[in-house]
Amino acid sequence: MASPDRFKAKKGLEGVVFDTTEVSHVVAEQKSLYYRGYPVHELAEQCDFEEVAYLLLYGELPTASELEAFVKSERAARELNPKLLEVLERFPAGGHPMDALRTAVSYLGMESEFAGADDSQSALEKGLSLTAKIPTIIAANQRLRRGKSVIAPRTDLSFSANFFHMCLGEVPEPEVVKAFDGSLTLYAEHGFNASTFTARVIVSTLSDLCGAVSGAIAALKGSLHGGANEAVMAVLKEIGSPENAEAWLADALATKKKIMGFGHRIYRNGDSRVPMMTHYRDQLAERYHGQGLVEISRVLEEGMVSQKKIYPNLDFPAGPAYHLMGFETDLFTPIFVMARVVGWTAHVAEQLADNRLVRPLAEYVGSQPRTVISLAERS
Repeated sequence: MASPDRFKAKKGLEGVVFDTTEVSHVVAEQKSLYYRGYPVHELAEQCDFEEVAYLLLYGELPTASELEAFVKSERAARELNPKLLEVLERFPAGGHPMDALRTAVSYLGMESEFAGADDSQSALEKGLSLTAKIPTIIAANQRLRRGKSVIAPRTDLSFSANFFHMCLGEVPEPEVVKAFDGSLTLYAEHGFNASTFTARVIVSTLSDLCGAVSGAIAALKGSLHGGANEAVMAVLKEIGSPENAEAWLADALATKKKIMGFGHRIYRNGDSRVPMMTHYRDQLAERYHGQGLVEISRVLEEGMVSQKKIYPNLDFPAGPAYHLMGFETDLFTPIFVMARVVGWTAHVAEQLADNRLVRPLAEYVGSQPRTVISLAERS
């Protein structure tokens, strides 16, 4: 018997409204993204990431005194328990940084600071501490797997400058730090995407914040979600030079190869975050002699738009931008986590404020009722 329409499956939950939110809003027709009502490109241009983090967590841009207290709390929470550093030292050198990060966040969930189920206020407090510690975890793991000593965080540096210090051992020019900081704002939040939905589902069971974030990290690792920025860089390296780009694209389209960094479930006519990130990428390319990457990207973008009417998403310019900043490719998605943990936390707090266990239905398409027969009869 056929299922009634209300039980018909929506693959990928496309078009399904799961819940309400005040955190962010996409207006796809206008190619616009808003955080708590503010256009994201204006936030990236005019605000530091710490201000945007405060906005996402608490609903309003901070006053000077609120920002001072927020920054002080974040910087005070950057240090890791020495026992966690010992655990990081035992991770396989060949493991992906996203797996290391997921495991380290799970470890944090056993520390008293993070243990237990949360209410909204507790989730926000723990989320701020996670936001402070995750860059330290990423940088420490990356240096350890490369046989280098861990660099401790500094409390006199901004969130973004401190990551350069811990990961690369130096802080670049302010323009480079600003480009990185702006990219974090662009990545910080984007509605009920796969990883955010994962976090909300987990916390709807009244699990803990670290469990929700661990699950979100696992979801974000996939190449169809956060891992796309790594895949973009792999494509640019494979193409090698601008002279090869047109032929590579023609072959990819002829063989129906998925071209990472293009297309988006929500944006059909372009991703609102791309122009700002492209601006950062092009600035970095001029500074670090990366015009070849820009030219390859231009050929791919023009070809995809003209031939397929498919536009680039944020990952397309972000991958080469992070490469030009000096970060290894497998750090791109962990950097995504550095930003998005703020958005995850805001959604976790929102879920807990009016919680209902997420428990969807399934459309059954298997065998109709039948009678069990004995093993002898089946033989």
